[in-house]
Parts: sequence; C-alpha cells; structure tokens
Amino acid sequence: MTAPSSSEPAPGGQQAGPAGPTSWVLDPSSSSVSFTHKHTFGLLTMSGTFGQVAGSGEILADGTGRGRLEIDASTLSTKNAKRDEHLRSPDFFHVKEHPQIIVDITKAVPQGTDTVLADGTLTVAGQSRPLSVTAQITDASDRAITLKTTIDIDRGDFGMTWNQLGIIKGLAHMSVVARFVSSPQ
Repeated sequence: MTAPSSSEPAPGGQQAGPAGPTSWVLDPSSSSVSFTHKHTFGLLTMSGTFGQVAGSGEILADGTGRGRLEIDASTLSTKNAKRDEHLRSPDFFHVKEHPQIIVDITKAVPQGTDTVLADGTLTVAGQSRPLSVTAQITDASDRAITLKTTIDIDRGDFGMTWNQLGIIKGLAHMSVVARFVSSPQ
C-alpha cells in the first residue's frame, strides 16, 4: 500500500501521510517512553519513564517504512532512587555495559490510514529479540507523523531474571509515543 501524498483528508476524514521516499527525525520533546510492571506479588504496579530518546525513520517509495529508536537506559526513573539504581544494575538493564535500549524497525506496513504493522528487533541489556507491533497513527502530515504503541515484554527474554522471593509478576508493559518530523534532504 502506498501512502497518499497530500494534506487533504483521506477517506474517513483522517489526514493522509506523506509519500516516500522521505526521511524523518524523532522529536524528543514530543515523544515519550514509559513502562509499568506488577511487583510485590502482583499487588502493586511500578511505573517509570525513560528521560531521553532519539531516533530516525524513512518512508520508502513503496509506502512502507523503517526506523530506529535509541532509548537511554540510564535515564530511567521510577521516582525511587534506590529502585532506579537497582534497575540500572546488572540484575536488570546493566546500563554500564548496555547504555541503550534499541528498537530497530526493519519494515513498517501501513494498514489503512491510522495503523501500521511493524517488524524488527528489540535490544535490551545487550540481548536482541524479534519484535512485531501494531502502532496507531495519531497524526500524519507532510511535516510530522506521530505513532503510539504499547508492547508487552517478558523481561526474562532479555536475561532479567532477578526476582527475589517471586515478588515480580507478569509481563512489563512499555508505552511509546514517537513523533517524527520531516528531515531536510
């Protein structure tokens, strides 16, 4: 499917996105990465954010896309300094050895005017795993594209197996809002 190339409304009243080939850069001031995870035997939910994210993307001539997000793992904050220090340790993100979480999207295919199916890899704590996500397009014009998605992650897949007395339960949920702006050619 090829993305329409105008700012006229697409069928259904949605704004059409730009046609490729075009290059994009992440707008960090309008983007965010947050997470939640059950702990204390599933009774409480820990939430946090990553303070720095960078990235880039491309829309190719056939309307598909690709891109990359680089999340600074050392900027994670749960608003609890002791917990944050532990999360940065080798028990979890091991930020001294692996300072970035990388989302590398090798192919993104539009599904209508408001959804993208994306495949690639997620690299956390130095371990890469395949990634397939569905992202919602919440804004699209010739100048900016905003994508939102939530990803469920099994931290054990990335070597994060620390779980004293079994207090950590279930999957982690990562929410991403990625706003890309057109990059000068």
